[in-house]
Amino acid sequence: ATQYTCILLRYLLEPKAGREEVVMKLKKLESSVSTGRKWFRLGNVVHAIQATEQSIQATDPVPRLCLTLANLNRVVYFICDAVLWAKNVGLTSGNNREKWQMWSARHYYYFLLLSLVRDLYEITLQMGRVAHDKVKVEKSSQDPLGYSVIDEETEWLQSFLLFLFRSLKRHPPLLLDTVKNFCDILIPLNQLGIYKSNPGIIGLGGLVSSLAGIITIVYPQMKLKIC
Repeated sequence: ATQYTCILLRYLLEPKAGREEVVMKLKKLESSVSTGRKWFRLGNVVHAIQATEQSIQATDPVPRLCLTLANLNRVVYFICDAVLWAKNVGLTSGNNREKWQMWSARHYYYFLLLSLVRDLYEITLQMGRVAHDKVKVEKSSQDPLGYSVIDEETEWLQSFLLFLFRSLKRHPPLLLDTVKNFCDILIPLNQLGIYKSNPGIIGLGGLVSSLAGIITIVYPQMKLKIC
């Protein structure tokens, strides 16, 4: 959260005159925190391997496939991250830093893309349950003129958004996980040149993702479980 707040503030302050010293301090703080985060993540390779083993045991084949492949890419991402940290602190030498950065961004992108596919699959399941419940309520209703989302006068987009809203409202961990993965994927998309974003968008997306991650730590029940 500190790192991406620095990126966002730096983007907002750079165009303003007389803010050069503050911008430079934010840039140094951002660089220091980034290196520190890589150091804190050194043990995450083990966690990613454990997550892969857990995802293999998922009962639903779609999440099982998506999460297993996602976590395998996450393992490689953390290995690349550890190599980059070693280069940052001078433990290794060589001129292939850019190559490791691209590998890291690529596998991070694959991890997030597969995680988003799993989120979309879960959303479709939730929307199906909401639609099923709605039909049951309509069949048991005594009012023949009652509202129906499948009525001909109802717009398709309106019905879709209503189902989506009710599905995510019913399942907050799914909403939080989707928002987090969507915000996170902006970073590798920018690094790989697939979709260029300005530092302000990257900083804001990273900050929102960090806050979502903090929520899942403070409230473990908000973390999306493997089914």
